[in-house]
Amino acid sequence: MRKLKIVTDSSCTMEKQTRDDLQIHVMPLSVMIDGVIYADDDQLPGEIFMDKMAAASELPKTSQPPIGQFIELYDQLGADGSDILSIHMTKGLSGTVEAARQAAQLSKANVVVIDSDTTDQGLSFQVIRAAQLAQEGKSIEEVLPVVEDIRSKTKLYIGVSMLDNLVKGGRVSRAKGLISSFLNVRVVMNFEHGELHPVIKGRGAKAFSKWFDGFLDEIAKIPNIQQIGVSYAGSHEQILHFKEELQARFPKMHIPFLHTTPIIATHTGDGAFAITYYYE
Repeated sequence: MRKLKIVTDSSCTMEKQTRDDLQIHVMPLSVMIDGVIYADDDQLPGEIFMDKMAAASELPKTSQPPIGQFIELYDQLGADGSDILSIHMTKGLSGTVEAARQAAQLSKANVVVIDSDTTDQGLSFQVIRAAQLAQEGKSIEEVLPVVEDIRSKTKLYIGVSMLDNLVKGGRVSRAKGLISSFLNVRVVMNFEHGELHPVIKGRGAKAFSKWFDGFLDEIAKIPNIQQIGVSYAGSHEQILHFKEELQARFPKMHIPFLHTTPIIATHTGDGAFAITYYYE
């Protein structure tokens, strides 16, 4: 049976030990800060990036990986005859998945590319499960329907403490109803099919708390939640409280609490968070 290898991109927020144990290959995007280009990899931890972004004269710019880098990686991984499953953040946020598809057509390897329809830890759910199944010896034909099922049953909420980065990065237009007479508004959005849909907005920490109370009611009605992930950017005291509340409700579940990647933090800004889950 042909071996299966898993590729994703650096918007996929997951624990490094999990990535390494499951032999997940990550294609880094890049971020430019005041004219200096950095690869979004282990050399640029989220915490360090937040300091660099705060000191920058303008909002950093993010870039998708070149097609040539994808081709090189695919050819390398497929040299032993392995199949490759390449799972990436939604095309609603980046052209990365399209670059991967073009590279797959030019690669010598057998590559299947999937748009995860999400990002951050929502993307990691699909990637991690695919890698687990690959290590179990499953074929790409067996893994694909499992990944597709997770994709269809994943929900991702994003909270931001300020709209400035979303406005400057051109992402706020995807979230109808967010623009107001002030930008220092806290907003929680449902991220669905590459678009941001506002759920609640208001000033102060109470806006997040009000949403979280409703979120707890939501998940209480879902009997088969398989995984929850909590991510943050920069300041995270309130978000840690949310994670602890969720851990108390799901004491047997490992709930990763991770700083999101620079690619995501560029657009969310300081004090943002994401809570995502999937169910069966």
